[in-house]
Amino acid sequence: MNFNYQNPYTNTRLPLFARNVVSTSHPLAAQAGLRMMLKGGNAVDAAIAAAAAITLTEPVSCGLGSDAFCILWDGQKLHGLNASGPAPATWTPEYFHRKYGKDAKTPPKRGFDSVSVPGAVAGWVALSERFGKLPFADLLEPAIEIAERGYLMPVVVQQKWAAATPELQSQPGFAQSFLPWGRAPNVGELFQFKSAARGLRAIAESKGQALYGGEIAQAIEKFAKDNGGSITAKDLADFRPEWVEPIAKNYRGYTLHEIPPNGQGIAALIALGILSNFDLASMPVDGVQSQHLQIEAMKLAFADVYRYVADPRSMDITPAQMLDDAYLASRARLIDMHKAQNFQAGNPVKGGTIYLTAADENGMMVSFIQSNYMGFGSGVVEPTYGISLQNRGHGFSVDPAGANSANLVAPGKRPFHTIIPAFLTQNGQPVMSYGVMGGNMQPQGHMQTLVRMLDYGQNPQAACDAPRWRFNTGLNINVEAAMNPATVQALAGMGHEMDVINDSYQDFGAGQFIWRMGDPKVEGYLAASDPRRDGQAVGF
Repeated sequence: MNFNYQNPYTNTRLPLFARNVVSTSHPLAAQAGLRMMLKGGNAVDAAIAAAAAITLTEPVSCGLGSDAFCILWDGQKLHGLNASGPAPATWTPEYFHRKYGKDAKTPPKRGFDSVSVPGAVAGWVALSERFGKLPFADLLEPAIEIAERGYLMPVVVQQKWAAATPELQSQPGFAQSFLPWGRAPNVGELFQFKSAARGLRAIAESKGQALYGGEIAQAIEKFAKDNGGSITAKDLADFRPEWVEPIAKNYRGYTLHEIPPNGQGIAALIALGILSNFDLASMPVDGVQSQHLQIEAMKLAFADVYRYVADPRSMDITPAQMLDDAYLASRARLIDMHKAQNFQAGNPVKGGTIYLTAADENGMMVSFIQSNYMGFGSGVVEPTYGISLQNRGHGFSVDPAGANSANLVAPGKRPFHTIIPAFLTQNGQPVMSYGVMGGNMQPQGHMQTLVRMLDYGQNPQAACDAPRWRFNTGLNINVEAAMNPATVQALAGMGHEMDVINDSYQDFGAGQFIWRMGDPKVEGYLAASDPRRDGQAVGF
């Protein structure tokens, strides 16, 4: 790929070129991963160390009670890992209706009844056992050091910490863990999380078993029982991550790979499949026609995703049906080049989050994402071991008559998931591991940045820096303040309800990108990191 290395955007960074690379949204996590490579570890070792460290440095976005997904190139083949946990054995629609009334449509947003089984740590163990080089306990050493010694609070993390505090301060264990002075830490204050160090040590020594049936699981069961929850040590002990075959879609001579449902990665594939019916490269990259087409394609994709995607064992249709070329061409014909529309789901039947990536000189590339879902997840923190629990259970439906009945809660079933790693290949060979964080921004970011690279030749750092939009619902679009005002005005004239937003972290995610330049031992990689967080790419 012949990239244009002129970066026309305000938030500019220079891409990093190296043979061994780690790119994350926090410098301490990137350094943790690099430490493993310097010890002789590979990209998987680096990714696990970075993932563990970032549970401390960005606890608003993830914790030891998170879920995770990974797409990995092992040097020869692509692998997918689904480490999202299922519903506890007690969860049924009747369970929630008894507790929250017959009108309840979903499990609650916060508290123990939003906590499905956390899968991230089991995902670390599975990756380490199958592909890692270093002992698992070594990978958690940087995270344990950070938890014990603490770190100085950065600006972006502090803003989100303070914003979440009013809603979560009464949740079990939250104030004890995350409000050490009775308030959120201030910028530059030292935050220590010694209970998480205890939890990390137990996880390191037992290769995760402490969390999946052992002492931590027992502590979570007791804490749940004391605070109105029903998750048990057996729920945790029964969990196993699942190795899966990524789903894919060709676009402009490349192939984008995503984890299959229960996640929303298929939305990016649908949108790109729709866009393949248009000549975007003939339109100005930041102009109104290009942006309008991308917005409308994304809206069409979400209409189908929100209607059909669930645990694949419960879906009415298959990903292959949703990605059928003829079907996507028919969806593309619904786009009006002069008018914004509010699309409904089609009929394909015939008849916040952290992302990190690492790559090494032996060709291994890791695209990894983990999340507690909404800021601080459930808000519940088991205080003895510092296990901050996600709220992925809120993604279930408890309404049998709801629009997506396939996502109805049931024991052992996985909820609809938002976090998605991405991987790009060409002719069966690895090209780029990448991802963008932030709820439903993730497939939108996957699509927008890839279009900039493949249709317009922008290098990954420029594509990362470029202003983004975010579709919400109906005709509503959030747009970064840096977007061309003339384009924003023209889009509004088409009927898009445009809200210009200055808080880019809140609405537009952040991304990490590693592009393979050729033979990793010779040419190495190009790495880009998003300025919307404290991201950093490091390497040697």
